[in-house]
Amino acid sequence: MNKIEKHICQLIEKEEKFVLATILSQVGSTPRLPGTKMIIRSDGSIIGTIGGGLVEAEVMKAAPEVMETGSAQIRDFNLNVANPDDSMDMICGGHLEILMESVMPDQNTLRMFETFLEYSRKGQKSILASDISDVGKNNSIIQRCLFAEGGTLYGDTDFPADFLESLMQKTCKARSPSLLVVDDRRFLVEPSFSAGTAFLFGAGHVSQQLARLTHMVDFRTVILDDRAEFANAERFAEAEEVIVLADFEKALDGLDIGPDSYVVILTRGHSHDQTVLEQALGTEAGYIGMIGSHKKRDTIYQSLLQKGFTQEDLKRVHSPIGLSIKAETPEEIAVSIIGEMIAHRAGA
Repeated sequence: MNKIEKHICQLIEKEEKFVLATILSQVGSTPRLPGTKMIIRSDGSIIGTIGGGLVEAEVMKAAPEVMETGSAQIRDFNLNVANPDDSMDMICGGHLEILMESVMPDQNTLRMFETFLEYSRKGQKSILASDISDVGKNNSIIQRCLFAEGGTLYGDTDFPADFLESLMQKTCKARSPSLLVVDDRRFLVEPSFSAGTAFLFGAGHVSQQLARLTHMVDFRTVILDDRAEFANAERFAEAEEVIVLADFEKALDGLDIGPDSYVVILTRGHSHDQTVLEQALGTEAGYIGMIGSHKKRDTIYQSLLQKGFTQEDLKRVHSPIGLSIKAETPEEIAVSIIGEMIAHRAGA
C-alpha cells in the first residue's frame, strides 16, 4: 500500500495533476482486493496496477475525462461475462467497483498523505476516511479527512469526532480498507498500518538477494552485520538502514522490534545465529526465521531448552526458514523466504 502513497506525495510535490483509481469493493474472484490503487498520469502512463487486463484498460481510457472535469466517478465491472466480440472479455468470475478521482496538487492534500504515511511507518493508528456518497452527481467532489486518536489532522472537518472514532475502531483491527455504509452514506475507510520492517541479521549472499525482494514488496529493510566490508550501502542500496555491529551479543539493542517486525537470521555461523535467536525470542517480533538445516536447528533448539527456553518459545521460529521449494541458490533461497514472509503478513 505505502508505495502508491509515496508516489502520490511525489507527484503532488511536483504540482502534477493525476487520476487516482481505487478498488472500492469486490465480489467473487478478482485480480486485486479493495483498497488497491493505481495512478494514471496526464501523459497516460500508470503507477501501480488494479489487476491489469481489460478492466485496467477501461479505467485508463476513462481517466482523461475525470482529469478534465475534476468530477469523480465510480465504475462497475462484471467479470462473469465472456463477450463474443472480445470488447469486454472478463471471465475471472467476480465483480469490481472502482473509484476514479482527479487529485489536485495542493499542500493540504500533500500534508494529509505525508502524515498518513508517517503514521503507517510508525504503526500508529489513523484512518483516511473518504465520503463517496455524492460521487456520480454533477461536479461531485470527495470529502476526505485524516483522523487519528485525538482528532482530525487534515482535511474536511464536517465529520463528527465520535463518528470518526467509531470508524477507526471498526477498521484498524482489520488492517485493511473497508467500504462502510452509515446513515445511507458510503465511506471508504483506510487504516494506517505498517507493511512491516525486515531486520536481516547477516549481510551475506542470501541477505543481499533477499533485501532486493523485501524492498520490492514494501518491507522497510534494515541490514545488520559485524563486517563493514559486507554491511554497507554499496551492497545494499535498497535498504533503508545498514548497521555495522560491534558484535552479535547485543545485536537487538536499541532496535524498535514489535508485532510488525520480521527478524530474519542469516549470519555466517550457527553460534551467531543462536546468539541472535536468543535475543529475538525476548521480543514481540511477529515473525522470526532462521536459516539452516534441520540438524543445525535441532542442535540450537536443544541448547536453548537447556538455557530455560520452552517448546512454546521455539514454536515461534520458522526454521529452516522459507517455503519448501527445494531452493538451492541464494536467489532461490531468497524467493522462498520472501514467500513465507508475505504469507505471514497476509495471515495465510
